[in-house]
Amino acid sequence: MATFISVPLKKTSEVDLVKPLSKFVTAAYPASEEQAEYLRAVEELNKLRKNALGRPLDKHESSLEILLRYYDQLCAIEPKFPFSENQLCLTFTWKDAFDKGSLFGGSVKLALASLGYEKTCVLFNAAALASQIASEQNLDNDEGLKAAAKYYQLAGGAFGHIKDTVLSALNREPTMDISPETVCTLSHIMLAQAQEVFFLKATSDKMKDALIAKLANQAADFYCDAFKQCQYKDNLPKEVIPVLAAKHCIMQANAELHQSILAKQKKRFGEEIARLQHAADLVKNVASRYDEYVSVKDLSDKINRALTAAKKDNDFIYHDRVPEVKDLEHICKAVLVKASPITPPLSQKFTDLFEKMVPMAVQQSMSIYSQRKAETVNRLVGTMRETTNLCNGVLASLNLPAALEDLSGDSIPQSIAEKARSVVQLGGLQSIEQLIKDLPELLTRNREILDESLKMLDNEETTDNELRTKFNQRWNRTPSGDLYKPLRAEGGNFRDILDKAVQADQVVRDRYSAHGDMIALLCRPEDELNAAIPSANPTKTLQGSEVVNVLRSLLSQLDEMKKERETIEGEIKAVTFDMSATFLMALAQDGVLNEEQLSLSQLDQLYGAYNQRVQATVRTQEELLGQVQTSHQEFSSLKQSNTEANQREEVLKKLASAHDSYVEISSNLREGTKFYNDLTEILLKFQNKCSDIVFARKTEREELLKELQQSIAREPSAPSFNVPAYQSTPAAGPTPAPRTVFPLQPQQAQQQPPAKPQPPTRPPPPSIIPQAASTAPTNTPATGPPSSNPPPMAPPSQAQGPPYPTYQGYPGYYQVPMGYNPYPYGQYNMPYMPYQATPGQGGYPGAPPAGQPYPGYPQQPPQQQPYYPQQ
Repeated sequence: MATFISVPLKKTSEVDLVKPLSKFVTAAYPASEEQAEYLRAVEELNKLRKNALGRPLDKHESSLEILLRYYDQLCAIEPKFPFSENQLCLTFTWKDAFDKGSLFGGSVKLALASLGYEKTCVLFNAAALASQIASEQNLDNDEGLKAAAKYYQLAGGAFGHIKDTVLSALNREPTMDISPETVCTLSHIMLAQAQEVFFLKATSDKMKDALIAKLANQAADFYCDAFKQCQYKDNLPKEVIPVLAAKHCIMQANAELHQSILAKQKKRFGEEIARLQHAADLVKNVASRYDEYVSVKDLSDKINRALTAAKKDNDFIYHDRVPEVKDLEHICKAVLVKASPITPPLSQKFTDLFEKMVPMAVQQSMSIYSQRKAETVNRLVGTMRETTNLCNGVLASLNLPAALEDLSGDSIPQSIAEKARSVVQLGGLQSIEQLIKDLPELLTRNREILDESLKMLDNEETTDNELRTKFNQRWNRTPSGDLYKPLRAEGGNFRDILDKAVQADQVVRDRYSAHGDMIALLCRPEDELNAAIPSANPTKTLQGSEVVNVLRSLLSQLDEMKKERETIEGEIKAVTFDMSATFLMALAQDGVLNEEQLSLSQLDQLYGAYNQRVQATVRTQEELLGQVQTSHQEFSSLKQSNTEANQREEVLKKLASAHDSYVEISSNLREGTKFYNDLTEILLKFQNKCSDIVFARKTEREELLKELQQSIAREPSAPSFNVPAYQSTPAAGPTPAPRTVFPLQPQQAQQQPPAKPQPPTRPPPPSIIPQAASTAPTNTPATGPPSSNPPPMAPPSQAQGPPYPTYQGYPGYYQVPMGYNPYPYGQYNMPYMPYQATPGQGGYPGAPPAGQPYPGYPQQPPQQQPYYPQQ
């Protein structure tokens, strides 16, 4: 008889993977064919989970293949999606495989927002299904034996892998079925059964008895280890312990049996008998204690036949001394089983649905690299723009080039006219005023989004704290305050950014207020602009002087340098490089990413030359501006100086400075508008992230509340108390046969155990013996007519029923309440109504003839005095 243990599958609740994963894909990847491919992969993943967990699975290899495919896919997507409580939050709910629950409380289950928890439970189901498939194999042929050994070793490896990883995957106390102690025991059981299968294979192939004995002894050791692990723990169903004890004895008996054959071959007849006697004792122990779980009749008969023959031969022929069992040599052991390593992919047909998606480590490194690149570009571009603004400011303070163009003293300088036309083309005052007007609205919108996001977190955290205060230790989920720390830090960063933006906006407004009048003057028609500029005495004598030519040459070089900077800025912004290949290669080679080292090295290669060119333009500008200032001093000394000339030069300086300020203010306002619009998209994503985690926490809260209600319903409503001895029924007979979800799969027909003896019949209640009415008065005649029916017969002496308790005063009877009379008819002088038989209807079975009394029943008592006084 081969009885094998198989493990039941865990049950889970349905989870919608499409919505959260699709939202992440849409947010992380731009609309393209790549995004559409990922969205289709999300749909396929959801279907795969439903096929693997949402329906009953047959005990077939194809069902196991589906489970392994889903497990492999989970392992593949784990590094590619940010599964966590505060990012991509998916709550998985699983029930304890061994807990059947109660009528009111339901079964034990655990809900966690952890992909590691989902992986652990799926691997548990794969191991459980493998054990069921192995238990269904036909062990009468080689194919069945090989398949059983394969699946038992796979189950043992899977349970062992769970033991090593479950605590780190869950970061909290797991349910009993996946606790390290339980899965360690299950792993030992699976390996013991695999070793037993190898023993059956060796027996079927009729290998040498020495090898068979070693295999059986090792299997007995495995069963013994598993028995010791669960003997004093309540982590497995109670039916497992006797089965493990029985299998240990059976495999030890088989080892002794085959070792006795080896002893006989070596002519150690006393040892043969001792081993057979030991085997017989072991089998007898199993038959007496565990016969309901395992049948050993065939093995017992085989051992007894061999023992009888060996004793007979030894008594008549060999007369060899039979040693004690403790003096026998220990049987060697041979381990042929090994837990299958759990190294994904486990499925033979696995293809990653998200093969083209890079891991999250690479995505995060790419994000940090993009920030570093943007900082580098902004630093180089900012340096060039600051240097250009410094140059413009110096030239405007010197009234260059307007001073060189205004030698006539009564017309608009060409540079001023060009700057006026440039301001008008850029939109003039109306454009700037509209941009300034839009900024507060954009700022308010962003603040509202941020405040609403943080308010959702505050409300949920308040609710969580109230429930934690109410349930104390029972509210055992992660506190919202700890969970929301990254989100609050991110929200605080956004708020700081908005505050700095407000300060920058104010700087732009102040600058506009300072140069608004001159900018308005530049926007006027040319004749009005010319009239607004004071006229001065002509200085045409300087028209062909050397100093003027030097200044014009220097200003031309400065203009060329500005154009070069614009070219460099365009080239810097156009630099692109895909770092994903570099990060993927480093991750594949080293297993980790040193993002900082790789990014800085690559950025230095990309922008090192541009940095040198920018620094060169800065040095060139410093030299040119020094020469310009020197030449301008000589030019100023040659000019005819008067009040009108000074006023005209001052206005021209302000107009030149107003143009530069207009260009910078306009650029700043457009950048600010773009900044607020971009920040709105980022804040909307942040709001969605907050909304998702709050919704997930709400779902988790409802699940936990439901579990707490069920737990409270399972708790006893009153403390335990001792039941009276007469109400307790002693247990009769051995423990009943197992009827749990931890099935024992028989390979052969098991003989039914003999019927249990019925308990003896209860003793009958005491017979009713009527007392003589010797004290009844005789002077009051009975008022009722003579009865034709005698009183009924006393109850039979062998009546069945529960024993009635006795009370003091009347042994065998209940106490009669005060004022109660069982014969009320005579109490109030009411006539006794005799029984009138219905014509044509037979009498009561066993009734005496008419007019004869029922034997043994008390007669009608005589008339008594009324208890109450008569009126």
